[in-house]
Amino acid sequence: MQFTVQQIAEALDAVAEGQVGLTILRAAEPGDAGPTDLAMAMSPKYAQALTDGAARAAVLWDGADWKALGLEAAIFVQRPRMAMAGITSMLDRGQGIAPGIHPSAVVDDTAEIGADVSIGPLAVIGARARIGAGSVIGAHCAIGIDASLGNNALLREMVSIGARAQIGDRFTAQPGARIGGDGFSYVTPEVSGAENARKTLGDQGDAKAQNWLRIHSLGAVEIGDDVEIGSNCTVDNGTIRNTVIGSGSKLDNLVHVGHNTRIGQDCLLCGQTGVSGSVEIGNNVVLGGQTGVSDNIFIGDGVISGGGSKILSNVPAGRVIMGYPAVKMESHTDIYKAQRRLPRMARDVEALKKAVFKQPPSD
Repeated sequence: MQFTVQQIAEALDAVAEGQVGLTILRAAEPGDAGPTDLAMAMSPKYAQALTDGAARAAVLWDGADWKALGLEAAIFVQRPRMAMAGITSMLDRGQGIAPGIHPSAVVDDTAEIGADVSIGPLAVIGARARIGAGSVIGAHCAIGIDASLGNNALLREMVSIGARAQIGDRFTAQPGARIGGDGFSYVTPEVSGAENARKTLGDQGDAKAQNWLRIHSLGAVEIGDDVEIGSNCTVDNGTIRNTVIGSGSKLDNLVHVGHNTRIGQDCLLCGQTGVSGSVEIGNNVVLGGQTGVSDNIFIGDGVISGGGSKILSNVPAGRVIMGYPAVKMESHTDIYKAQRRLPRMARDVEALKKAVFKQPPSD
């Protein structure tokens, strides 16, 4: 896979200068770049590393003097991360999964396989499953009965899609993603101590120890278009209704989505975020890494949660929150500042107490 500097610039709708016919084989860090690499130096802080390397061409910040940097060609970009998205898409060599169906794959006779689908070694495709055209199913993947994948899906190795899951076009699942496991939903014959503790916020009452009985998951998982699921994510089936992930949403590695939860469009759930059951999440929500979300609450459109936050109650649209329990970001900052002042305040109070008690008694 190779491109010229000019071809890359045109794909990015960017300006190129110098020897734009130079051939590019890969992208590289500025200090590591060789003669056929495109150095990714989109900020002045990379200037020294760029001169230390052997790159002939680079992606540079606007206004950079590419000749002074010893380059033969340069591409100038306005928004570096957008340029990174375009360049990495062009130069991605993929996973090397061969076209067609591998002889060791097990594909049920009733499955519907679209045109130009690749199915890797030891994959299992269940009865009446449907796989859209141009999809790539990696090694050791499993797709359950009546599940449906849209066009141009990419399932990396060891992804499992449960029965009856409905997934749109251009779906990406990273290694080990699990879609459609049963929800974590149990009940005791009589009211349990956990139920009492939740109701009273502290007192579990006189509930006796009991066995937990499973509530089965009759729903499935429904996923829109252009969704990406990170490595080792888990998305549970709904109990009655489907668990839903809206179009354009992205889940980082190790994210858990509980049963019945509905996530809107273009949301980002960062690493190790855990969402309990029956949560309603709006559109364009960002949950920072290790955010925890309590069950049966809603999070409005455009909410941003700082990393490590624990969301225990409803959040209105547009709010930026942080902390445990999560509160407005500015409130959390004030609380944090006050906490840092507590040791000094304690010393001041102790000094005042000593000063007061040393005073002679008044007449």
